[in-house]
Amino acid sequence: MDSNPLFKKFVAFSAAVHQITNDMTKDVKPEALTPVQYKILEYIAVSQPVTLSEISDCMNMSMPNTSRELRKLTEQGLLIKETDAEDRRRQGISLSPAGQAMVDEVFRRVAQRVSGRIAHLTEEQRQEIEHALDLLQERIFYV
Repeated sequence: MDSNPLFKKFVAFSAAVHQITNDMTKDVKPEALTPVQYKILEYIAVSQPVTLSEISDCMNMSMPNTSRELRKLTEQGLLIKETDAEDRRRQGISLSPAGQAMVDEVFRRVAQRVSGRIAHLTEEQRQEIEHALDLLQERIFYV
């Protein structure tokens, strides 16, 4: 492993993000969905419209596996596929109203958990965290 202290902190932070995300979402995911299907819906919710290849890349899944999961989610009425008017080979994938309602309910429950974790913080501490998240988004996690 790299001896750079910043790199070590980044690795520890990344692992902690994965763990806390798992902890906060493990029992709020609808039972009708597999964990992979939920992650796909979550990704679409924050990035829509997206393409099959974008989902495949983000989920680190093969295109056929991604396509199969999208078909299942579409059959459940959770997704909408729209053909791009400029490039008819390209489809944008978005949440259907039912899919959006499902994700909104999950996010509402997760937001309650986040609120519980930060309830003890002062307003200044909350602003510091918000600023730190903005910096991470702008400088590290930009797409």
